[in-house]
Amino acid sequence: MAARRLVARPVLLARLHTASRSQNTANVTGVDTYKYIPGGPILPGTVNDATTFPPPSKTHGSHHWAFERLLSAALIPLTASTFALSASPYPVLDGVLAVSLVIHSHIGFDSMLVDYVHPRKFPTIGPIATWGLRAATLSVLVGVYQFNTTDIGLTELIMRVWHA
Repeated sequence: MAARRLVARPVLLARLHTASRSQNTANVTGVDTYKYIPGGPILPGTVNDATTFPPPSKTHGSHHWAFERLLSAALIPLTASTFALSASPYPVLDGVLAVSLVIHSHIGFDSMLVDYVHPRKFPTIGPIATWGLRAATLSVLVGVYQFNTTDIGLTELIMRVWHA
C-alpha cells in the first residue's frame, strides 16, 4: 500500500500540474510547452526570475545618512550661535540657519514619502507627492530668501516673538 502511494503521488502531481497549466495558458497545439518541474513551472519574466543585485559596496547609501546626521548635529551650535550673536545683525549666519532648517525639514519629509508613499506601491500619488515636496521646498527657500533680504530676517522675527 505504501509503495502504491509513492508511485501514484508523482503521477497525481503531474496531472494536477498539467491541469493547472492548461487553465492558465492557452495550449492550442495540445503539446506541453513546459516540462514538469517539481513545485511548478518557472516562467521567465515573472516574479520567479532571480533579481539582479548591485555589486556590494560598504559606502553605498551611507553618504545620505552621514549628511543627515551632520546637518542635524550642526543645527545645534548654529542655532545657539545665531541667537547668542543676535545683538548685532549677521545676515549670512541668519541665511545659513534658515537654509539649514529648510533642508533638514525637506530630508525628513522626503524620508516619510519614501517610507510610506513609495512610487512602486503608489505609482500615481508617489511621484506627485515627491514633486509636490520639491516644489514646496523650493517655494519655502524663495520665501526665506525674500524674508531675510527685504524684511527683518529669521532671528530678529524669533527674538521679537520671544519677547512679545
